[in-house]
Amino acid sequence: MMPRMEDIQVVVMMGGVGSRLGEIVTNCPKPMLPVGSALPGLPDSLGDNRNIDSRIETESVDGIPFFEYELRLLFVAGFRKFLFCTGYLSEEIEGYFGGGEKFGVDIMHQKDSQDSDGNAVLLGTGGALRHAYPKLEEDFLLVYADSFMDIDYREVVYRYFEAKESGALSLMTLLHNGGRFDTSNVIYRDGRLVLYDKNNVSPDMDYIDYGVNMFSRSLLDDYADGEKFDLAVIQHELSLKGQLAGLVVTRRFYEIGRPEPYREFIDYTRDRFETPRKAAFLDRDGVLNEIVYNEDTELLDSPMRPDELRLIDGAAEAVTRLKGAGYYVFIVTNQPAAAKGKTSLGQIFDINKKLKELIPEIDEVFVCLHHPKGSEHSRERNLIGECRCRKPKTGLIDEARAKYAIDIERSFMAGDSYTDVQCGKAAGVQTVFIGDYKCDVCARLKYNKPEIVAGSLAEAVNILIEQ
Repeated sequence: MMPRMEDIQVVVMMGGVGSRLGEIVTNCPKPMLPVGSALPGLPDSLGDNRNIDSRIETESVDGIPFFEYELRLLFVAGFRKFLFCTGYLSEEIEGYFGGGEKFGVDIMHQKDSQDSDGNAVLLGTGGALRHAYPKLEEDFLLVYADSFMDIDYREVVYRYFEAKESGALSLMTLLHNGGRFDTSNVIYRDGRLVLYDKNNVSPDMDYIDYGVNMFSRSLLDDYADGEKFDLAVIQHELSLKGQLAGLVVTRRFYEIGRPEPYREFIDYTRDRFETPRKAAFLDRDGVLNEIVYNEDTELLDSPMRPDELRLIDGAAEAVTRLKGAGYYVFIVTNQPAAAKGKTSLGQIFDINKKLKELIPEIDEVFVCLHHPKGSEHSRERNLIGECRCRKPKTGLIDEARAKYAIDIERSFMAGDSYTDVQCGKAAGVQTVFIGDYKCDVCARLKYNKPEIVAGSLAEAVNILIEQ
């Protein structure tokens, strides 16, 4: 069973000096490098409705510290427990982030090992982590504070515990790289991580370590505090033993180890976090893909496996038109099949991945996995119960608004159920009903009609773009 996200500890490696950044990081630790000037406010449903306007200043740039952008992603994903492993100018990091109160999380701090004169002792990534051993939980997520990594963290946690049942002790996220961002260092074949080797690169290495990992604390049991070693050594040995699981992600990472990527991320934040854009919030089943016949229940239902996913004619082209018209395209979908015991969480993640493969223009899939009643057949008991994200509640739209600058008044929600229309109206966007608008739908909406009724997404897009 997958744990709740709020029960998972996130360990953040923050000890780097940033020597490759030259004068940019003078008297400033890398996680505190100033970037943009704004982050979207957090809606009430996410536990904090403040607009973050805190910023730091240097001689050249003023803005929000780099790691605050990654912290926002981790918060929206549901993480609440953090351990910051700090080194260079750790007092600035601790002074800004403190115990996490203003960010809605709990933060502990662990400084790097020091010599008798109070100078930091560089122990490598593994040694720094071993120094924090007393504060580590049995299983933890590890990220690096000089990277922005926007992926589905729920799948990372799920795949780790799934792999742990088969003997894995760590999970590494991977990006198909081909030398684009740095030197590829992983051989990944037929759904399996075959080899990770950071020091001996070979031509058949097409993937790169993405920078998000999960570990069992037991991997550090045989090392002593103060011992110098690199986590890459442990991960290499695990890959040889078949105990390092791999999860392929598709969204690129941004890391600020050099001046050029740092400036590139500044431009990225202006586009994503400071420039509001209209958004199309689309339901999935019945709007983008066909409803399928479920032989187990003998009823029409959502796809339960990736091979059951079939796009509705014209759906992909409609999404392309929306992107061309300047919209973000977000999928907001209730998928309670794992909570009901109909399928596994892994299959749900795989279906959404295939959807993005078929329609690459989709910006992100926001999915509610919960169900208020569930089923005795479900392995995922933590998904059973009330939540803030199941439509007609607005939690999925709120998640998108916490991660992107969205012009809500120019956005719309499209779906084939009355719950989609209710959700859109509650979120303050224009609403589009896809399908036959019958009397029972009208009654459930208490005669509060959607703004647009269309037979398909393609027809709806024609109406919207011509308005």
